[in-house]
Amino acid sequence: MMKDDWAGSETEDYSNNLQQRTEELYRIPDADLDSEGLIECAVFIMRDMLVYPRMISPIFIAPGPNSLSVQDAQLGEETMIGLVQQNPEIDEPTPEDFLPIGIEIAIGRLLSLSDGNSSALAQGRRRVEVVEIVQTEPYYRVRARPIFEPADVDREMNALMRTTRDLFERCVQLDRSLPDEAHLFSINIPEPGWLADMIATAISLPFKERQTLLLLPDPRERLKRLNFLLAQELDVLQLEDEIQNKVQNEVDRSQREFYLREQMKAIQTELGEGDVFLRDIAELREKMDTVELPEEARKVAAKEVERLMQMSSMAPEVGIIRTYLDWILELPWTVQTEDNLDVDHAAKVLEENHFGLKDAKDRILEYIAVRSLKPKKPRQPILCFAGPPGTGKTSLGRSIAEALGRKFVRLSLGGVRDEAEIRGHRRTYIGALPGRIIQTMRRAGSVNPLFMLDEIDKLGADFRGDPSAALLEVLDPEQNNTFSDHYLEIQYDLSKVMFITTANSLGSIPPALLDRMEVIEFPGYIEEDKLEIARRFLIPRQIDESGLEETEVTFNEQALRRIIREYTYEAGVRNLEREIGRMCRKVARLKSGKKEFPSKLGPAAVERFLGPPQFFQSEAERQDEVGVATAVAWTEMGGEIMPVEVAILDGKGNLQITGQIGEIMQESAHAALSFMKSRARDFDIDPACFENLDIHIHVPEGAIPKDGPSAGITMATALISAFTERRVYKEVGMTGEITLRGRVLPIGGLREKVLAAHRAGLKTVIIPERNKKDLVDVPKKVLADLKIVPVTHMDDVLKVALYADEDRPANARFRVKDEEEVGQEG
Repeated sequence: MMKDDWAGSETEDYSNNLQQRTEELYRIPDADLDSEGLIECAVFIMRDMLVYPRMISPIFIAPGPNSLSVQDAQLGEETMIGLVQQNPEIDEPTPEDFLPIGIEIAIGRLLSLSDGNSSALAQGRRRVEVVEIVQTEPYYRVRARPIFEPADVDREMNALMRTTRDLFERCVQLDRSLPDEAHLFSINIPEPGWLADMIATAISLPFKERQTLLLLPDPRERLKRLNFLLAQELDVLQLEDEIQNKVQNEVDRSQREFYLREQMKAIQTELGEGDVFLRDIAELREKMDTVELPEEARKVAAKEVERLMQMSSMAPEVGIIRTYLDWILELPWTVQTEDNLDVDHAAKVLEENHFGLKDAKDRILEYIAVRSLKPKKPRQPILCFAGPPGTGKTSLGRSIAEALGRKFVRLSLGGVRDEAEIRGHRRTYIGALPGRIIQTMRRAGSVNPLFMLDEIDKLGADFRGDPSAALLEVLDPEQNNTFSDHYLEIQYDLSKVMFITTANSLGSIPPALLDRMEVIEFPGYIEEDKLEIARRFLIPRQIDESGLEETEVTFNEQALRRIIREYTYEAGVRNLEREIGRMCRKVARLKSGKKEFPSKLGPAAVERFLGPPQFFQSEAERQDEVGVATAVAWTEMGGEIMPVEVAILDGKGNLQITGQIGEIMQESAHAALSFMKSRARDFDIDPACFENLDIHIHVPEGAIPKDGPSAGITMATALISAFTERRVYKEVGMTGEITLRGRVLPIGGLREKVLAAHRAGLKTVIIPERNKKDLVDVPKKVLADLKIVPVTHMDDVLKVALYADEDRPANARFRVKDEEEVGQEG
């Protein structure tokens, strides 16, 4: 019997009809064996199904060879041989497409169906092995040898059958499609082959596995394979049962919550409190009436409130819609603060809080002046403060907000890699929120705050998108009045926001984003700036934070200079403030211990409290030397002097450059050498000497990377000095790019370079002629102490930097020899 038969019948007529059709099957005798022990029958092609021996199953027959062979078999009351296709997809199978083992089957009377096909019941009788195909048209006929299965049950077979029945019983318990009678039926089957075929028919197996079981004539092997398949099926059924139980528990819990909520609703109604859900909706409507919203935002909010009204309070979307409405109603759409457009007041505030930073202060005062003339001018500047760490970029933004009377909000962009951080997530995602721009505007509470985007050069990009691309709309005055956040999906006006971004380096900012911003450079503070900042801001703050009184501790200028030069190495003042704070805390500790403490802190107190110096200031050379020239260089920490040394060795004409030199600086060295070679006779240098010499250029402090073209004239001076053996004045520093023709081109960072030369004790500084305009930024005291020499050509540099040609030794190694000297050598 099949599992369809175990399910029972719905009506008595159907049951009687089924019983009658089954009895007809049993009346069809098995095919007789011939003298060779073979049977010959018509073939019934089984395309995607098969019937195991002793099993009954309905079959469907389409017009064609199968229909003809069944009709002929029924006329002769004969059994048929069912051949199973290896690949069910083949429409017209050949003899090679069938399995070598088939089933002798009996097919009952045909019932016509409305679609032109027929149905019948088929009963499997026994396995047969196909020996010969005797007919192919109009249908197949074959000769086959019946396979007789042993029915003996030994101890091992008995154990195997019991294991199979146990596994099947557990499958019946878990599989709702299998009736309990299936297991009872299996218990009453005495033969192992019959048991295996019955269970294989009952459970859901892939067609390939059914074919495999058909091809196993040995009952023992068949049961072993079936045990493995039953274990797999049991694992799947157990997992399905667990999932079903979890789902059922969740449904039960939801129903319980629904029942309790309905009870709460009834109790609240009895108490006159009303429904909490409806009360929340009423509050939302009231808030919509009081909050000033743009027309688009009001329409969207009203639509969402209507959706909320039509939902059950337990619907999962209620929380999502409620959160969305809260964001719309709590954003500042029209609320704004009034700007203080008093230029004098702004200048006073900026000067009180910051020293220096003239360019940034001037730009802000210009903005305020323009706004005071045209208060309704909506366009806001997009500024980018670029400079080394600790130079006051972020704190200046806070001071600008104070000067304007605007609210100040700050958003750090360092490490942001997801575009959704800027634009937000769409509401289809669970836990979606607006981007950080909208979140910060909500925190600001006004539509015109000063919005600082810190560390814009630290933005990243990965598979989640490029946040710098999302900022293009935010920082474009032509577009940000209709900024669209993925979460809100309502245009938000950012045109009244004053955006200020900060960056340490402009190189990592995408060009399209950098083009939208007005860059204001924050140069590193020079020593004089740091002294003034320490006096005005750092010392009073650290004295106060250390619990001291301003009258108790004073720092003299020498102490501050020593801290700046020997204990800090930075462009800003953060480490300077830390070191001052350390000294103040040392004094506070002495005071709290009732011990004597110094009230005037000088250079000696610096080393006493801070320990040995951490950095050493570069100093000018102590004597005039050959092959050593002094360059002045720009660094983020200010300026430095940088000696350039040249050594000439016997060799093959190679040039070696050391000191962690960058590519641009190496090119400058090659240009300087080429200039010297091209003018060798002018400098009284024998051109033939270069072929047998190696030149080594070294820039000390090799651990520090160096690059740039501004040391070009310095390297040329050191090279010419080494080959002419004319000494270089130790008190002369220089900067400038050199060309192959000896022209001196302008450079950057002149202010810091001149101050570094002054600090190192140089007396003369050679600069490019076209850099004279930059001297306006240099303090007058420094210009008074230094001799600044503008030059246009390398010849001008050599006149100032090198000793006169008369001081050159008469026996100079590389000078051009006259004929008499050549003859003497010969």
